[in-house]
Amino acid sequence: MIHPNLTVVDHPLVQHKLTIMRDLETSTAGFRRLLREISLLLAYEVTRDLPLETRKIRTPMEEMDAPILEGKKLALVSILRAGNGLLDGVLELIPAARVGFVGLYRDEETLQPVQYYNKLPSDMDARTAIAVDPMLATGNSSAAAVDLIKEAGARDIRFLCLLAAPEGVKRMAEAHPDVPIITASLDRGLNEKGYILPGLGDAGDRMFGTK
Repeated sequence: MIHPNLTVVDHPLVQHKLTIMRDLETSTAGFRRLLREISLLLAYEVTRDLPLETRKIRTPMEEMDAPILEGKKLALVSILRAGNGLLDGVLELIPAARVGFVGLYRDEETLQPVQYYNKLPSDMDARTAIAVDPMLATGNSSAAAVDLIKEAGARDIRFLCLLAAPEGVKRMAEAHPDVPIITASLDRGLNEKGYILPGLGDAGDRMFGTK
């Protein structure tokens, strides 16, 4: 079962930058810079259908009814730790957004998520929430993070990732078919340790220079 709301962003600049990020020879600094750049491009897609209202303004020439984002400011939710790499780029595009954090790590034995932190903005029911995490692998951590965002009251949620595996997309479709997924690539699948193939390795390790 493929997710009913999966979007793969095939823009040439996105694909070019992703190829360089996949390369084993790309440095930590280069990887971090490219992740910020590609997240800006992906942010255009995830915000494409945000609701608008009109506001009367005066240009230097005349008055007009001009479009502006409707409702409260967006909420960006970083799934720690690697989500912070995408967060930085999205914030460049939407600097007024509120920011929340969900801390989850994957138990390497069970591949199940373990929560260690959860801090979200107020009034989530009145905000569009964009959850960011570079890798949608097994989908267990992503589904658990969206559970927490929904428990906080959010009703309009989008999930933004750099890479997705079919297994993770399937898991999200089962758990949250109402949450659109926007990604730069749907890769082949997972290895026995739950890493995406061909993938780009551990996004957090490559972004922060850790192992």
